[in-house]
Amino acid sequence: MRNIQFSQSSSKEELHQILNLQQKNLSTSVSKLEKEKEGFVTVKHDYEVLKKMHDREPHIIAKDKGNVVGYALSMVRDFKNDIEVLRPMFTKIDNLLNTNTSYVVMGQICIDKAYRRQGIFKGLYLKMKEELNNKYDILITEVAANNTRSLNAHYAIGFTDLLVYEADSITWHLIQWDWK
Repeated sequence: MRNIQFSQSSSKEELHQILNLQQKNLSTSVSKLEKEKEGFVTVKHDYEVLKKMHDREPHIIAKDKGNVVGYALSMVRDFKNDIEVLRPMFTKIDNLLNTNTSYVVMGQICIDKAYRRQGIFKGLYLKMKEELNNKYDILITEVAANNTRSLNAHYAIGFTDLLVYEADSITWHLIQWDWK
């Protein structure tokens, strides 16, 4: 196992490294076979939105020799109107949860191909829990049903289904990790 360091994002350079890693793993950047075998990310962020998200709740990153090799994006409820494709998810969450329940959304998780199967996925989530469980009751994310690698990895961490629904011919699992 490499000497991976888990921390919260803290610099402009780290945010740009997140965007570079994201670009390499977008569903439009990987083959159908790779999507099935390795997974993919769906949403493409721009620097301004990523920085605004970071300023409210820093992202969780994994670094090796100073380079970001994995990330888990933190997104608070206030961002529901900033990323068009995520608005329906936030509406569903707000309709399902008690108004007293505090939550944070893990907006996207990604690990560099050379670093997969080394415990980084779990490490990112454990660091996220360590940093945020005193502020929030629940961590929520959404995974496409056809992204089976990601969905199974989330279940293994402790996520459970909050809602399964279909939108635009895609089945989605809205999943939660209860920290209380």
